[in-house]
Amino acid sequence: MRYSISHLKELEAESIFILREVAAQFEKPVLMFSGGKDSILMTYLAKKAFYPAKIPFPFMHIDTGHNFPETMKFRDNLMEELGVKLIVGSVQEYIDNGELKEETGFNASRNGLQTHVLLATLEKHKFDAAMGGARRDEEKARAKERFFSHRDEFGEWNPKNQRPELWNLFNGHKNMGEHFRVFPISNWTELDVWQYIALEKIPIPNLYLSHKRPCFMRDGIVLAESDVINKRPEEKVEEMTVRFRTIGDMTCTGASLSDADTIEKIIEEVAATRITERGGRSDDKRSETSMEDRKKGGYF
Repeated sequence: MRYSISHLKELEAESIFILREVAAQFEKPVLMFSGGKDSILMTYLAKKAFYPAKIPFPFMHIDTGHNFPETMKFRDNLMEELGVKLIVGSVQEYIDNGELKEETGFNASRNGLQTHVLLATLEKHKFDAAMGGARRDEEKARAKERFFSHRDEFGEWNPKNQRPELWNLFNGHKNMGEHFRVFPISNWTELDVWQYIALEKIPIPNLYLSHKRPCFMRDGIVLAESDVINKRPEEKVEEMTVRFRTIGDMTCTGASLSDADTIEKIIEEVAATRITERGGRSDDKRSETSMEDRKKGGYF
């Protein structure tokens, strides 16, 4: 499949400009890293933005304890290769000390518990800007975000009170205790991300490529077999050929039935699909305003 290199280079230049703006305007920025393709892209862009110097800020991962093992292995290998500091906020640690209560039942997930751990970890390390790989095409609530998205002293977001961003001028002014979420790849689409990964030959976790895996169906979503998911008696595990479009918490991240085992095949598949990337995420289906409600409370 042919694609516009000039378009991808324009997106690259915009994102690098924003990354450099963050480094210039804020005292203690951090890059949020999940191990997914968008945060991998952000890492690659940050490496380009500050080359030949090292990336001038640490990375942070909020670990639910229910992540795919492949993601964790990829994360650790990449951090070692880059030589950057990785800060891990552990949901399990907060459960163990009684600060958080784990959900129970068949649909139990730790995904919602991440917000408390995220805000606590940002506060602990006094970060004033947290960069994330969210894109406007992912979900309707994320389409409302600015590049520089202000958060109040409680970490909360007000979508009706955001600062204008004209002529690439970004206002990073904040009061004590407040911080910003920054989204350098807001203008990228899922297709753009995959085309850029193909163009730059960026390594990705093998979860994104089609493979055989024990899975089961729940409410129309394909979930990977795991000992962290409570299955109903009627939910039968069988081997399926799948790949993942997102690779978050295993309890709520659905797989896609797919034979796309190369990047070029993924690009063709994404170009043809009419289902959004987060269409297989059960956490987004808990209510009509699920993502926006979580974002207002401090979720990324």
